[in-house]
Amino acid sequence: MSCSPVPQLSVVAPCYNESAGLPEFHRRVTAACAGTGLDYEIVLINDGSRDGTWDVLRSLAASDPRLVVVDLSRNHGHQLALSAGLTVCRGERILIIDADLQDPPELLPDMIQLMDAGADVVYGQRRHRAGEGFFKLKTAAVFYRLINALTERPIPVDTGDFRLISRRALDVLISMPERHRFIRGMVSWIGFRQVPLMYDRDARFAGETNYPFRKMFRLALDAVTAFSIKPLQIATWIGLFTGFVAVVILIYAVYGFFFLQAVPGWTSVVVAVSLLSSVQLFVLGILGEYIGRLYEQSKGRPLFIIRDVVRSPVGLVAPLTTPVVTISPGFQKSPPGVTAIKM
Repeated sequence: MSCSPVPQLSVVAPCYNESAGLPEFHRRVTAACAGTGLDYEIVLINDGSRDGTWDVLRSLAASDPRLVVVDLSRNHGHQLALSAGLTVCRGERILIIDADLQDPPELLPDMIQLMDAGADVVYGQRRHRAGEGFFKLKTAAVFYRLINALTERPIPVDTGDFRLISRRALDVLISMPERHRFIRGMVSWIGFRQVPLMYDRDARFAGETNYPFRKMFRLALDAVTAFSIKPLQIATWIGLFTGFVAVVILIYAVYGFFFLQAVPGWTSVVVAVSLLSSVQLFVLGILGEYIGRLYEQSKGRPLFIIRDVVRSPVGLVAPLTTPVVTISPGFQKSPPGVTAIKM
């Protein structure tokens, strides 16, 4: 099977410290793609890994003309690394998958069948998650349901980034300039026909999870602030409620001053200061999250910086010799003296 100038299928996977599992991931993804009978490419992104991930990727690319490996200038985070791969890939259909093999690539033919039936997005929806503890399962369940409670556009519960999307859906996705990206929510927002594929999620093949609670919490904040202003509305209602409570405390303080034998002002001051201070800090925190994102977005810095793109010597594109800075999704500009690249 020869390489097509525009592959019919692209597989995109960000990689962070995945050196132990990459050979098996490459083997299984290659087998799944070959079984479809489509011309394909596999785009793997090194997101500033601190182990031997980049060396493994280069070694695999040297022997596989269908493999494209992208090296970012530093660790940008899962969502931006995935965005970089989606900008580089050229397929008419794009499979988004993680490199830890928790999402089985063998489901690709089933996804293609559903897309052949008219879907623009086929997303994997988990029935069961193996190898994850009680705390992770419960916090994930709360996360998805909280997002749906706060956002105007429903996001399917128990889903990750594992999905097959059409080129027209991807073109809309990469045109969206958000810096704090929640890609599964962005895909839901663009619409088109989207259908689920139920599956059981496997345990991680090798290594440790790259999404501890701290990163999950940050992703949740990005999801809420990117798709909802309800926290700001909630803050308004909290302000009204605490204003009502303050009035009640004022009435109680006046009543106590005239009719009760209490230290004048002590109760009302302590309660009012404690209650109102905590509410003010909470509301300021909500405002700070939104203002901080506006500040980050207003600076207009590139979403990610690609240091190198390597293909097999028999591939179609030579490796980059200079960094490529992405100004906005879909357009890349090299440093001074280097020709700009339009993807």
